[in-house]
Amino acid sequence: MAAKITVPLDASGIEGLDPKQGIKVLVAEGDKPLASQTTTFEKGQRTEVTLGFEGSPRRVRVIVGPGDATDADLVGLQTITVDVPLRHWRGKDAVAIAPIRIPPYYWFWWRRWCRTFTIHGQLLCPNGQPVPGATVCAYDVDAWWWWWSLQSVGCAVTDVNGAFAITFRWCCGWWPWWWWRLRAWQLEPTLASELLKALQRDPRFPRPPIPDPRPDLDIFRALAHRPEDPLIVGRAAMTPGAQRLAPTPIGMTRAGMPRSDTAPRFDVAALDSLRENLVARLPAVPRLEALRLWPWWPWHPWWDCTPDIIFRATQPCHGAINTIVAETWFDARWNIPQALNVTLVANDLACCRPDVPPCEEGECLAFTDVCSFDVDDVGGNLGAPAAPVGYANPGVIAETGDAPFGDHVTIRGTIDCLSGVDYYEVEWQPEGGGPWLPMLPAALGTFFREYFDFATFTDVDVPFSAAVPISGHHVYETIEHYEATHTPADWGATKVWLATNFDVLLLWLTNGTFGDGAYRLRIVGWDEAGGVLQNPRVLPVCGTQTAAEVVVMLDNQSTYPPPGPADNPCGPGTTHACTNEPLTDILSVEIVHAGGGSAPLGPCGNIQLQPLDILRVDFAAYDAQGHLAWYDLIATYGENLASPLLGLPGATLTPLGGQPVPAALQVGPTYTQARLAGAPAPLWAGGAIRLEVSAAAAFPESCCYQLELRAYKRTVVNCHQNFAHRNLSERSFQVTV
Repeated sequence: MAAKITVPLDASGIEGLDPKQGIKVLVAEGDKPLASQTTTFEKGQRTEVTLGFEGSPRRVRVIVGPGDATDADLVGLQTITVDVPLRHWRGKDAVAIAPIRIPPYYWFWWRRWCRTFTIHGQLLCPNGQPVPGATVCAYDVDAWWWWWSLQSVGCAVTDVNGAFAITFRWCCGWWPWWWWRLRAWQLEPTLASELLKALQRDPRFPRPPIPDPRPDLDIFRALAHRPEDPLIVGRAAMTPGAQRLAPTPIGMTRAGMPRSDTAPRFDVAALDSLRENLVARLPAVPRLEALRLWPWWPWHPWWDCTPDIIFRATQPCHGAINTIVAETWFDARWNIPQALNVTLVANDLACCRPDVPPCEEGECLAFTDVCSFDVDDVGGNLGAPAAPVGYANPGVIAETGDAPFGDHVTIRGTIDCLSGVDYYEVEWQPEGGGPWLPMLPAALGTFFREYFDFATFTDVDVPFSAAVPISGHHVYETIEHYEATHTPADWGATKVWLATNFDVLLLWLTNGTFGDGAYRLRIVGWDEAGGVLQNPRVLPVCGTQTAAEVVVMLDNQSTYPPPGPADNPCGPGTTHACTNEPLTDILSVEIVHAGGGSAPLGPCGNIQLQPLDILRVDFAAYDAQGHLAWYDLIATYGENLASPLLGLPGATLTPLGGQPVPAALQVGPTYTQARLAGAPAPLWAGGAIRLEVSAAAAFPESCCYQLELRAYKRTVVNCHQNFAHRNLSERSFQVTV
């Protein structure tokens, strides 16, 4: 059975009527749309529509609103509604209601209630390079007190230039209860921090409550000091004195929170009267007042006809989906125009387009980086100090100065300038001179370059390896040759390289393949035809006839088998590494009495201190290669307590002879102090040292103490300057004060 309803419309009271402006008429049962039709007044100031819907006649609502609103939008908009009770259908399946007169108020607002907004933007890395293949989503943001909600308005994927466009429709004029129930609220930590700091500064307020993840008006009772203030509306209760902003339509609820017998829910009208009590007492917070935060500013977001936008972006990169833009409420663009242009800057998790410098004509090459160091920051290379050769930060007086390299060393250069080169081979020679030799196959690591495929919206890793020889030579393929042999028409169109290892020439596996020392590297280019290499040539520096070379100092950590010497065991079951690079060893500990004599303090020993006793520690912090960065000696005790022995007042360090390692020429304890004391760059080995300090200062209370001697080298290990070449020796004992 089908039911029909005829709805006459009257626009005779509207001056300057635009007859082409669309009007939508919807018939709904509760919040369920049944049928709708869009019409105009092109045939005059009066018109009518007839709507049919399946099923028996029932109690319905007729809703009239802007023509560009969806059926779902009309149910929630504060627009013209007419109830058609069940008695009007008695004995018939078609009714005609009285003409609905359209006031000028609604005719004016309908033009603004639903509008189209377009955001054009570009997503860039901090260095200005575009981020392709990222999904950028725009959100309208609303906040009150320390809660906020996000409403997605649209998403787009960035193109090869990092550009994107998002077009969306935005409506306002909602019923407050409808707007509220569509929002999911959560705690906004930065807002909570600002509010808590403001309340804590004002002594009139009680201790601020702990922020709750869900909105809860009960927290304002203590702040307002008015128990009778409107707070929570129960399932069958109404806030005393509160006025509803609008009647509840048939079949609808006002629940802003999940429906359960225990979950509180809001009467949003209570916010206005509650605000009056709060603003009279709350301190001024200019930052939040300027951003129109409730309660400092009236808050009626259901009438917000211009969205407030923040962005979040993700990108498939390095085999994971990384969040590369995550704006907060404080980043919002308030009341955006209908056409908005933005530039977003991604974080360091983004994969960018490579920053490719222009290349000169002809085949040429420039080495640009050793690990993360520009070649002009590595001694002996073009633009760098001549000495010390191969060291990062040459001549810099700091713990990071004069740093050699170890383990995996990544060499970068202008790989994109190898136009016409199909494959390239790496050659080496000792810094002191000698024949140029092909790089050992075991030293040639496989690295991965990455591109984004817009056809599949995925990031793809491409291995570049020299493991399998071609014509007897272990060579790497150039990017140009790879593109020419892998769907060449796609590159730059649907496939674009990312910066990931784009400019890597070599992953040099130095540990176990090369001894410590300085080495020079160069590149030999090859042509390939029919699987055969031909026409080898050493690639020059761009714009010259001089071969492009890079020099690097290597220092890898040697080890020896556990358990090591009996007086300094190492390996499993110990805290000591089986290496002399660097060596750490607590040689002896004794208490020197003021009245004469001394008492040794061995491992697991026990001693009672006397006034004016001196702690004497003989130890070794030594690196035979001369690349020590610093050492430290502390005494730990109690619960998380530490006594920094080297920094205690009156502590003295002196060279110590007659030990398994040489006496320290400069006692440090840092490379900086050693250099200032006369150590020549780039060498400081440390050595055997004696510490003397007040025992009372070293051991402030009776407890079990543990001496911890740590030493670190300056080596850049696996391209990280995190002092990974280190060692630790410990000794524990009981002290009674």
